[in-house]
Amino acid sequence: QVQLVESGGGLVQAGDSLRLSCAASGLTFSTTAMAWFRQAPGKERELVSGISWSGTNTYYEDSVKGRFTISRDNAKNTVYLQMNSLSPEDTAVYYCAAGIGVGPSESHRMRYDYFGQGTQVTVSS
Repeated sequence: QVQLVESGGGLVQAGDSLRLSCAASGLTFSTTAMAWFRQAPGKERELVSGISWSGTNTYYEDSVKGRFTISRDNAKNTVYLQMNSLSPEDTAVYYCAAGIGVGPSESHRMRYDYFGQGTQVTVSS
């Protein structure tokens, strides 16, 4: 049984940082592309960042470029999202996703095989 468990969300002020973690189990993590999506109230779930299975290739949505960094540790079956200079516009539920055979910029949710339950990130002004 595949499980993706996110952690690290919380309530912070504008300009603060957070690091999200996603621990994966039940899949061959080292050969699976990973991504972070987010969904704000009343909006569609959107791709924030993706990383290839090797970690060589990454993708960032325009609004987070230069502020967010995705990384992975295949020895720990964990993917991370370091979020700096947070703004209220970043407030959303953040979801970890695993996609077998997808590229790091794949934005269609249906192409991903598994999603976690999500972690809330709230940024106050």
